[in-house]
Amino acid sequence: MKHILVYSDSISWGIIPMTRNRFPFHQRWPGILENNLNKAGKDVRVIEDCLNGRRTIYNDPIRPGRNGLIGLSERIEVNSPLELVILMLGTNDFQANHEHTAEDAAKGMKALIEEIRHTTLEPEMLIPKILVISPPPILEPKGDIAMKFKDGDKKCVGLAEAYEQLCKGEKCNFFDARKITTSSKVDGVHFDLDQHLTFGNAISEYIKNLI
Repeated sequence: MKHILVYSDSISWGIIPMTRNRFPFHQRWPGILENNLNKAGKDVRVIEDCLNGRRTIYNDPIRPGRNGLIGLSERIEVNSPLELVILMLGTNDFQANHEHTAEDAAKGMKALIEEIRHTTLEPEMLIPKILVISPPPILEPKGDIAMKFKDGDKKCVGLAEAYEQLCKGEKCNFFDARKITTSSKVDGVHFDLDQHLTFGNAISEYIKNLI
């Protein structure tokens, strides 16, 4: 059996827009990915490490533990051997309490890639492949997260291009989610139920060729 680690935020955690509830595993994209790959005969387990509010390398001034760099190498070690690590972060870097640009998020993503590659593993265990997914752009934030993501739609401009350029330099795999789906039509930030399915099916087809 091959193991895939999804290291992400509330989009992949599966928060139901306009609520604090969560879609069940088989309806959120990591679960769809696991089911699809197993149906294709890949014998895969998808491990979810998705924390609401997680940034790339930046601290949340209100809630602790949202800096994605802290503890990452231990998570890689805990779950090894890993075939693939999927990094889908960046959206929370554009919250209203940060004055970040796409370039800042790319700097954070680079630090995460380097941390994974410098993790000390048990003998004969290999550093996993890395797939960076650029989340779809933030739309107009709505509901109780509107103020939290105020101007996020402007700050996130150029994220996919910055991540793609980074991945070329770092020789990582890259997937641009905006080519498959938008952000939620309900709250402007997360995935609606149908978007989990659409994205899950698309990323499954892509990952079939990586593992």
